[in-house]
Amino acid sequence: MITPSAETAAEQLLLSMDGIEKRFPGVHALRGVDLELRRGEVLALLGENGAGKSTLIKVLGGAHLPDSGNILIDGDNAGISSPQDAQQAGIAVIYQEFNLVPSLSAAENIFLGQERTTAGFLRHRDETRRALQLFARIGVHVDPTARCRDLSVAQQQVVEIAKALLLDARIIVMDEPSATLTPQEVEKLFIIIRELKAQGLGVIYISHRLEEIFEVADRVLVLRDGMRVDCRPIDRVSRDGLIERMVGRKLENEFPRRRTEIGEERLVVKNLQRGDAVRGVSFHVRRGEILGVTGLVGAGRTEMARLVFGADERDAGAIELDGKQLRIHSPREAIRNGICLLAEDRKAQGLVLGRSAKENFALPNLGALSSWGVLLLRHENALWNRLVDSLRINAYPGQLARNLSGGNQQKVVLAKWLQRNCEVIFFDEPTRGIDVGAKYEIYVLIQELAAQGKSIIMISSELPEILGMSDRIVVLHEGRITGEITDVEHATQEQVMQLAVG
Repeated sequence: MITPSAETAAEQLLLSMDGIEKRFPGVHALRGVDLELRRGEVLALLGENGAGKSTLIKVLGGAHLPDSGNILIDGDNAGISSPQDAQQAGIAVIYQEFNLVPSLSAAENIFLGQERTTAGFLRHRDETRRALQLFARIGVHVDPTARCRDLSVAQQQVVEIAKALLLDARIIVMDEPSATLTPQEVEKLFIIIRELKAQGLGVIYISHRLEEIFEVADRVLVLRDGMRVDCRPIDRVSRDGLIERMVGRKLENEFPRRRTEIGEERLVVKNLQRGDAVRGVSFHVRRGEILGVTGLVGAGRTEMARLVFGADERDAGAIELDGKQLRIHSPREAIRNGICLLAEDRKAQGLVLGRSAKENFALPNLGALSSWGVLLLRHENALWNRLVDSLRINAYPGQLARNLSGGNQQKVVLAKWLQRNCEVIFFDEPTRGIDVGAKYEIYVLIQELAAQGKSIIMISSELPEILGMSDRIVVLHEGRITGEITDVEHATQEQVMQLAVG
């Protein structure tokens, strides 16, 4: 006998993925995974890098064919074997890297491939009007005539959502949608998602930021090693419980405990300036100290780090290391003086993605790894293997940097700087796009470096991370330091935010 509640749940079921299997050479990516999505629901899809999230979404979007299993929409077999099939079935996948043409306007991107013509001429006015209607449907305004390259990341995301609505999508997948958004833009995104829910659409939301999951999701599905390990309403799971299910072990603390002696001042920066981006910034960091730097996006955090590293030319300011004034006008000079930067965008600025992990490690160290212009392969392999062991890098010989997980990419960037014996290390958003288990490993490595006496400046927009890792915190707003927190143990996120908003 079917109960009334079971009948209601069945009527609401929009998508069902049953027993999805997918293998690649040497990898069993999905092991009989089930997924259910109801109308007007946000389903959070969680798991560490390599858990199978991306593969499952690519199966749903028609980019991968499953080895076995079924995809049902409204109870009927969807027959998805290509992205076109998925689109016709009402499925839209918005990837972290948007599928937009920067030189085209917002309206032109929305109607790309769906253009309407009269006597062979594009109906631009009609497209502009309909684009405005789509934006109004999700409660936002974007200039439909503006070129996408001139739009903010949040506005580009709205264009992607409007594209999905134009195609009558009923299922929208959002892959790390908040990765590059400000906190204010994330709140606006949540408002849009709630509006989509109210219209009966189903949303699959993928994110490494657990605080967002509790804010926006109705249910949460956890994958681990290609298998479904848990699925339940969000109000029946805790943050610690989610972490334990994702990593397959209990983390006693989200952040490792510190017992490091802090020594004398090492890096001292005075009156650093560059236009309106950095305006009279002064700070210091001591031996063995982790200095947290935070503030809203656009506050000048990254710009400040780039000035110290010599990546940008400063208008004014002095930099001292161990009491000696430095003349830094390029990254080469910074590195020579023992200062290094792990950039926020490690893929674009920290790695050569088409080269192997070992080659990326070797690039800034060729002088030490070669003799008379000849690379000493045995010496290179010995040093690389030592750092692979000490940093716990999971990469096989010759593996391309682009194919590494976010955590292992970050470790490769760190390895090349450690080989240069850098004593002052800037970590700019060190765990962005990294799953919770790998985050813990990065935190442990940062603390081990501090315990060795290195000075760490950690820039992060994640307040729990700043509060959990820092010995001291400085907060920036519009290019200026608005406050310093020394009693981090008793500080709150609200206290930090008050300084961040000026």
